Amino acid sequence: MIDSTTSQDPFFEHRRLLFATAYRMLGSVADAEDILQDAWLSWSSVDHASVQQPKAYLVRTVTNLSLNRLTSARATRESYVGPWLPEPVLTGPDVAEKTDMAETVSMAMLVVMESLSPIERAVFVLREVFGYSHAELAEVLERPEPTIRQIAHRARSHVQARRPRFDTDRDQRARITERFLAACAGGDLNAMMELLAPDVTAWSDGGGKVTASRRPLHGTSAVGRWLLGVLAKPDSQGITLRAIEVNGELGVLAAVGDTPVGALSFDLVDGQMQNLRLQVNPDKLAGLDDDRTS
Repeated sequence: MIDSTTSQDPFFEHRRLLFATAYRMLGSVADAEDILQDAWLSWSSVDHASVQQPKAYLVRTVTNLSLNRLTSARATRESYVGPWLPEPVLTGPDVAEKTDMAETVSMAMLVVMESLSPIERAVFVLREVFGYSHAELAEVLERPEPTIRQIAHRARSHVQARRPRFDTDRDQRARITERFLAACAGGDLNAMMELLAPDVTAWSDGGGKVTASRRPLHGTSAVGRWLLGVLAKPDSQGITLRAIEVNGELGVLAAVGDTPVGALSFDLVDGQMQNLRLQVNPDKLAGLDDDRTS
Protein backbone atom coordinates (compact mmCIF):
# COMPACT_ATOMS: atom_id res chain seq x y z
CA MET A 1 0.00 0.00 0.00
CA ILE A 2 1.06 3.59 -0.63
CA ASP A 3 2.32 5.34 2.49
CA SER A 4 0.65 8.74 2.79
CA THR A 5 3.28 10.78 4.58
CA THR A 6 1.30 14.00 4.40
CA SER A 7 -2.39 14.78 4.10
CA GLN A 8 -1.49 17.97 2.21
CA ASP A 9 -0.08 16.11 -0.80
CA PRO A 10 -2.42 16.58 -3.79
CA PHE A 11 -2.16 12.88 -4.59
CA PHE A 12 -3.77 11.90 -1.28
CA GLU A 13 -6.20 14.81 -1.42
CA HIS A 14 -7.57 13.46 -4.70
CA ARG A 15 -6.97 9.75 -4.10
CA ARG A 16 -10.67 8.80 -3.99
CA LEU A 17 -11.27 10.58 -7.29
CA LEU A 18 -8.26 8.87 -8.84
CA PHE A 19 -9.38 5.44 -7.64
CA ALA A 20 -12.94 6.09 -8.82
CA THR A 21 -11.64 7.07 -12.26
CA ALA A 22 -9.38 4.03 -12.61
CA TYR A 23 -12.03 1.65 -11.29
CA ARG A 24 -14.69 2.88 -13.70
CA MET A 25 -12.16 2.69 -16.52
CA LEU A 26 -11.08 -0.87 -15.73
CA GLY A 27 -13.84 -2.54 -13.72
CA SER A 28 -11.10 -4.03 -11.54
CA VAL A 29 -10.16 -3.11 -7.99
CA ALA A 30 -6.76 -4.78 -8.24
CA ASP A 31 -5.91 -3.04 -11.52
CA ALA A 32 -7.13 0.31 -10.16
CA GLU A 33 -4.86 -0.06 -7.13
CA ASP A 34 -1.94 -0.91 -9.42
CA ILE A 35 -2.68 2.20 -11.49
CA LEU A 36 -2.65 4.36 -8.36
CA GLN A 37 0.67 2.87 -7.31
CA ASP A 38 2.17 3.65 -10.74
CA ALA A 39 0.64 7.14 -10.66
CA TRP A 40 2.15 7.76 -7.23
CA LEU A 41 5.59 6.72 -8.48
CA SER A 42 5.20 9.06 -11.45
CA TRP A 43 4.01 11.91 -9.22
CA SER A 44 6.91 11.36 -6.83
CA SER A 45 9.43 11.75 -9.63
CA VAL A 46 8.33 15.19 -10.83
CA ASP A 47 9.03 18.66 -9.45
CA HIS A 48 5.69 19.45 -7.79
CA ALA A 49 6.41 23.18 -7.94
CA SER A 50 6.41 23.00 -11.73
CA VAL A 51 2.91 21.45 -11.86
CA GLN A 52 0.42 24.31 -12.03
CA GLN A 53 -2.70 22.11 -11.82
CA PRO A 54 -1.91 19.01 -9.73
CA LYS A 55 -5.45 17.57 -9.94
CA ALA A 56 -5.51 17.79 -13.74
CA TYR A 57 -2.01 16.33 -13.93
CA LEU A 58 -2.94 13.39 -11.70
CA VAL A 59 -6.20 12.65 -13.52
CA ARG A 60 -4.36 12.73 -16.84
CA THR A 61 -1.71 10.36 -15.48
CA VAL A 62 -4.30 7.90 -14.12
CA THR A 63 -6.37 8.07 -17.29
CA ASN A 64 -3.41 7.36 -19.59
CA LEU A 65 -2.18 4.54 -17.37
CA SER A 66 -5.70 3.09 -17.35
CA LEU A 67 -5.93 3.33 -21.14
CA ASN A 68 -2.72 1.34 -21.50
CA ARG A 69 -3.88 -1.26 -18.96
CA LEU A 70 -7.34 -1.55 -20.56
CA THR A 71 -5.89 -2.14 -24.01
CA SER A 72 -3.70 -5.01 -22.79
CA ALA A 73 -6.42 -6.42 -20.51
CA ARG A 74 -8.81 -6.93 -23.43
CA ALA A 75 -6.49 -9.45 -25.02
CA THR A 76 -6.19 -11.32 -21.72
CA ARG A 77 -9.97 -11.48 -21.27
CA GLU A 78 -10.37 -13.31 -24.58
CA SER A 79 -8.95 -16.42 -22.89
CA TYR A 80 -10.83 -15.94 -19.61
CA VAL A 81 -12.57 -19.06 -18.27
CA GLY A 82 -16.34 -18.53 -18.26
CA PRO A 83 -18.14 -15.16 -18.11
CA TRP A 84 -16.03 -12.14 -17.18
CA LEU A 85 -17.64 -9.78 -14.68
CA PRO A 86 -16.27 -6.58 -13.12
CA GLU A 87 -14.89 -6.75 -9.60
CA PRO A 88 -17.44 -5.70 -6.97
CA VAL A 89 -16.60 -2.93 -4.53
CA LEU A 90 -18.33 -1.90 -1.32
CA THR A 91 -19.88 1.55 -1.41
CA GLY A 92 -21.29 3.67 1.37
CA PRO A 93 -24.81 5.11 1.69
CA ASP A 94 -23.51 8.47 0.43
CA VAL A 95 -22.90 6.90 -2.98
CA ALA A 96 -26.16 4.94 -3.05
CA GLU A 97 -28.16 8.07 -2.27
CA LYS A 98 -26.70 9.89 -5.28
CA THR A 99 -28.64 8.20 -8.08
CA ASP A 100 -26.45 9.37 -10.96
CA MET A 101 -23.22 8.47 -9.19
CA ALA A 102 -24.58 5.10 -8.06
CA GLU A 103 -25.62 4.19 -11.59
CA THR A 104 -22.19 4.93 -13.04
CA VAL A 105 -20.54 2.47 -10.67
CA SER A 106 -23.27 -0.18 -10.86
CA MET A 107 -22.45 -3.61 -12.22
CA ALA A 108 -24.96 -3.07 -15.01
CA MET A 109 -23.22 0.11 -16.16
CA LEU A 110 -19.73 -1.37 -15.84
CA VAL A 111 -20.81 -4.27 -18.05
CA VAL A 112 -22.21 -1.86 -20.64
CA MET A 113 -18.98 0.17 -20.59
CA GLU A 114 -17.05 -3.01 -21.39
CA SER A 115 -18.46 -2.72 -24.92
CA LEU A 116 -16.85 0.70 -25.44
CA SER A 117 -13.40 1.12 -26.95
CA PRO A 118 -10.73 2.21 -24.44
CA ILE A 119 -10.76 5.84 -25.64
CA GLU A 120 -14.58 5.93 -25.66
CA ARG A 121 -14.62 4.62 -22.12
CA ALA A 122 -12.14 7.23 -20.96
CA VAL A 123 -14.15 10.06 -22.50
CA PHE A 124 -17.45 8.70 -21.17
CA VAL A 125 -16.15 8.29 -17.62
CA LEU A 126 -14.50 11.70 -17.41
CA ARG A 127 -17.33 13.60 -19.09
CA GLU A 128 -20.52 11.81 -18.01
CA VAL A 129 -19.37 10.81 -14.52
CA PHE A 130 -17.05 13.61 -13.44
CA GLY A 131 -18.29 16.45 -15.64
CA TYR A 132 -15.13 17.29 -17.58
CA SER A 133 -15.66 19.67 -20.49
CA HIS A 134 -14.68 18.79 -24.06
CA ALA A 135 -11.84 21.28 -23.81
CA GLU A 136 -10.54 19.70 -20.60
CA LEU A 137 -10.78 16.24 -22.14
CA ALA A 138 -8.86 17.40 -25.19
CA GLU A 139 -6.05 18.48 -22.88
CA VAL A 140 -6.14 15.32 -20.76
CA LEU A 141 -6.20 12.96 -23.74
CA GLU A 142 -4.08 15.15 -26.01
CA ARG A 143 -6.54 15.06 -28.90
CA PRO A 144 -8.29 17.85 -30.85
CA GLU A 145 -11.48 19.08 -29.24
CA PRO A 146 -13.64 18.26 -32.32
CA THR A 147 -12.39 14.68 -32.13
CA ILE A 148 -13.27 14.52 -28.42
CA ARG A 149 -16.77 15.80 -29.20
CA GLN A 150 -17.27 13.03 -31.75
CA ILE A 151 -15.99 10.38 -29.38
CA ALA A 152 -18.19 11.69 -26.55
CA HIS A 153 -21.30 11.63 -28.75
CA ARG A 154 -20.54 8.13 -29.99
CA ALA A 155 -19.89 6.78 -26.49
CA ARG A 156 -22.98 8.41 -24.99
CA SER A 157 -25.21 7.08 -27.80
CA HIS A 158 -23.73 3.61 -27.41
CA VAL A 159 -24.34 3.55 -23.66
CA GLN A 160 -27.86 4.98 -23.92
CA ALA A 161 -28.81 2.30 -26.45
CA ARG A 162 -27.61 -0.47 -24.12
CA ARG A 163 -28.38 1.06 -20.74
CA PRO A 164 -30.62 -1.43 -18.91
CA ARG A 165 -33.95 -0.29 -17.52
CA PHE A 166 -34.33 -0.87 -13.79
CA ASP A 167 -36.29 0.31 -10.75
CA THR A 168 -34.60 2.82 -8.46
CA ASP A 169 -36.93 2.49 -5.44
CA ARG A 170 -34.49 1.67 -2.62
CA ASP A 171 -37.22 0.54 -0.21
CA GLN A 172 -38.58 -1.89 -2.76
CA ARG A 173 -35.09 -3.19 -3.44
CA ALA A 174 -34.58 -3.73 0.29
CA ARG A 175 -37.82 -5.72 0.54
CA ILE A 176 -36.90 -7.89 -2.47
CA THR A 177 -33.43 -8.50 -1.06
CA GLU A 178 -34.88 -9.59 2.29
CA ARG A 179 -37.26 -12.00 0.53
CA PHE A 180 -34.36 -13.34 -1.53
CA LEU A 181 -32.30 -13.99 1.61
CA ALA A 182 -35.28 -15.75 3.23
CA ALA A 183 -35.78 -17.96 0.16
CA CYS A 184 -32.09 -18.87 0.21
CA ALA A 185 -32.14 -19.65 3.94
CA GLY A 186 -35.23 -21.84 3.60
CA GLY A 187 -34.27 -23.47 0.31
CA ASP A 188 -37.69 -22.40 -0.95
CA LEU A 189 -37.74 -22.80 -4.74
CA ASN A 190 -41.28 -21.45 -5.17
CA ALA A 191 -40.47 -18.32 -3.18
CA MET A 192 -37.27 -17.89 -5.18
CA MET A 193 -39.04 -18.24 -8.53
CA GLU A 194 -41.63 -15.62 -7.51
CA LEU A 195 -38.80 -13.12 -7.12
CA LEU A 196 -37.22 -13.78 -10.52
CA ALA A 197 -38.38 -12.13 -13.74
CA PRO A 198 -39.55 -14.57 -16.45
CA ASP A 199 -36.65 -13.54 -18.69
CA VAL A 200 -34.06 -13.54 -15.89
CA THR A 201 -30.44 -14.27 -16.79
CA ALA A 202 -27.69 -15.18 -14.34
CA TRP A 203 -23.93 -14.93 -14.89
CA SER A 204 -21.31 -16.32 -12.50
CA ASP A 205 -17.62 -15.46 -12.64
CA GLY A 206 -15.36 -18.08 -11.09
CA GLY A 207 -12.44 -17.43 -13.42
CA GLY A 208 -11.63 -21.14 -13.39
CA LYS A 209 -10.56 -20.76 -9.74
CA VAL A 210 -13.78 -22.02 -8.13
CA THR A 211 -16.84 -23.88 -9.37
CA ALA A 212 -19.16 -21.61 -11.35
CA SER A 213 -21.42 -21.92 -14.36
CA ARG A 214 -19.38 -21.26 -17.48
CA ARG A 215 -22.44 -20.18 -19.44
CA PRO A 216 -25.25 -17.75 -18.65
CA LEU A 217 -28.40 -19.36 -17.24
CA HIS A 218 -31.83 -18.25 -18.45
CA GLY A 219 -35.34 -18.48 -17.02
CA THR A 220 -36.81 -18.65 -13.52
CA SER A 221 -36.58 -22.42 -13.14
CA ALA A 222 -32.99 -22.79 -14.31
CA VAL A 223 -31.73 -19.79 -12.32
CA GLY A 224 -33.73 -20.59 -9.17
CA ARG A 225 -32.68 -24.23 -9.09
CA TRP A 226 -29.08 -23.30 -9.76
CA LEU A 227 -28.93 -20.73 -6.95
CA LEU A 228 -30.44 -23.05 -4.36
CA GLY A 229 -28.37 -25.95 -5.66
CA VAL A 230 -25.15 -24.04 -5.13
CA LEU A 231 -26.14 -23.17 -1.56
CA ALA A 232 -27.04 -26.81 -0.83
CA LYS A 233 -23.62 -28.17 -1.83
CA PRO A 234 -21.31 -29.41 0.93
CA ASP A 235 -18.72 -26.81 -0.11
CA SER A 236 -21.24 -24.07 0.66
CA GLN A 237 -21.84 -25.10 4.25
CA GLY A 238 -20.75 -22.35 6.63
CA ILE A 239 -21.48 -19.59 4.13
CA THR A 240 -23.64 -16.75 5.44
CA LEU A 241 -25.55 -14.30 3.28
CA ARG A 242 -26.37 -10.71 4.16
CA ALA A 243 -27.56 -7.57 2.43
CA ILE A 244 -24.86 -5.00 1.74
CA GLU A 245 -24.28 -1.90 -0.39
CA VAL A 246 -22.15 -2.99 -3.34
CA ASN A 247 -21.46 -0.85 -6.40
CA GLY A 248 -23.97 1.77 -5.33
CA GLU A 249 -26.87 -0.68 -4.92
CA LEU A 250 -28.15 -3.04 -2.28
CA GLY A 251 -26.84 -6.51 -3.07
CA VAL A 252 -25.86 -9.70 -1.27
CA LEU A 253 -22.52 -10.58 0.30
CA ALA A 254 -21.56 -14.21 0.84
CA ALA A 255 -18.94 -14.83 3.51
CA VAL A 256 -17.35 -17.52 5.62
CA GLY A 257 -16.78 -15.85 8.95
CA ASP A 258 -15.26 -12.48 8.10
CA THR A 259 -13.91 -13.62 4.73
CA PRO A 260 -15.92 -12.63 1.62
CA VAL A 261 -16.40 -15.49 -0.82
CA GLY A 262 -18.82 -13.89 -3.25
CA ALA A 263 -21.13 -11.02 -4.10
CA LEU A 264 -24.43 -10.94 -5.93
CA SER A 265 -25.77 -7.89 -7.75
CA PHE A 266 -28.99 -7.69 -9.72
CA ASP A 267 -31.23 -5.37 -11.68
CA LEU A 268 -34.74 -4.82 -10.33
CA VAL A 269 -37.36 -4.46 -13.07
CA ASP A 270 -41.08 -4.15 -12.31
CA GLY A 271 -40.48 -5.51 -8.84
CA GLN A 272 -38.64 -8.64 -9.96
CA MET A 273 -34.97 -9.64 -10.07
CA GLN A 274 -33.34 -9.59 -13.48
CA ASN A 275 -29.74 -9.86 -14.70
CA LEU A 276 -28.14 -11.54 -11.70
CA ARG A 277 -24.34 -11.26 -11.56
CA LEU A 278 -22.49 -13.48 -9.12
CA GLN A 279 -18.80 -12.79 -8.55
CA VAL A 280 -17.03 -15.69 -6.81
CA ASN A 281 -13.53 -15.52 -8.32
CA PRO A 282 -11.33 -15.24 -5.20
CA ASP A 283 -8.90 -13.03 -7.11
CA LYS A 284 -11.64 -10.44 -7.66
CA LEU A 285 -13.03 -9.97 -4.16
CA ALA A 286 -10.53 -7.47 -2.70
CA GLY A 287 -13.03 -4.62 -3.07
CA LEU A 288 -15.39 -6.32 -0.60
CA ASP A 289 -13.06 -5.61 2.30
CA ASP A 290 -13.55 -1.85 2.60
CA ASP A 291 -15.19 1.27 1.18
CA ARG A 292 -13.09 2.69 -1.66
CA THR A 293 -15.45 4.26 -4.16
CA SER A 294 -16.67 7.88 -4.23
